[in-house]
Amino acid sequence: MKKVDVLRNFLQSSSPVCVIGGGTKGISLDLSPSNEVLKKVDISNSDAFSAYVDAVIQQNNADFAWGGYLEKRLIYQRSTVFKDDTVPERNIHLGIDLWCDAGTLVFAALDGIIHSFQHNDAWGDYGPTIILEHQVNNLTFYTLYGHLSFESLQGITTNQKVQKGQQIATLGDSSVNGDYPPHLHFQIIRDLQGKKGDYPGVCAESEVEFYRENCPDANFLLRL
Repeated sequence: MKKVDVLRNFLQSSSPVCVIGGGTKGISLDLSPSNEVLKKVDISNSDAFSAYVDAVIQQNNADFAWGGYLEKRLIYQRSTVFKDDTVPERNIHLGIDLWCDAGTLVFAALDGIIHSFQHNDAWGDYGPTIILEHQVNNLTFYTLYGHLSFESLQGITTNQKVQKGQQIATLGDSSVNGDYPPHLHFQIIRDLQGKKGDYPGVCAESEVEFYRENCPDANFLLRL
């Protein structure tokens, strides 16, 4: 059996995991170009964007909003991290976003170790980021936690053991998280391709098939 199939089978057979605190009721959030309401929001302004996200959560009496796997988004056009004249535009989201308050606790999805961490500080990037390494059935894979607080990177070390459900971080606000409404970017990665503390969370449309295999749907674990 191919490694990608071993990983997918494990994820699909696992019990649901929780990677954020603050409540269990979620609402799906559509950030695709087909969302006509979103077209009226100045998504280049983090306050206006946050007000929209908060309104969706409150109107649905939810604790958080979620979504985004392989979703095409226009929100990345504001940043040269995703769009410049030298490379194809990246606008396909590869993880699951969990939109909730700054300071919300973040938990490890599975047992593992801290593989790497860093502050990805370009405008529109992850901000503080932690990557965990996991070993299951002789298979190594990774989970990425992006848009964290500065404090989340203090006092941790690579190869530090973590347990499923252990608090590993808190969410950052727009001043540190790449200038977004507070949220967790949670992503599963089969092969980090030598990267540390960072891995693409958005790809070009021409790259979707590769990343679909390398970054399985994180909702296999979350079951939202």
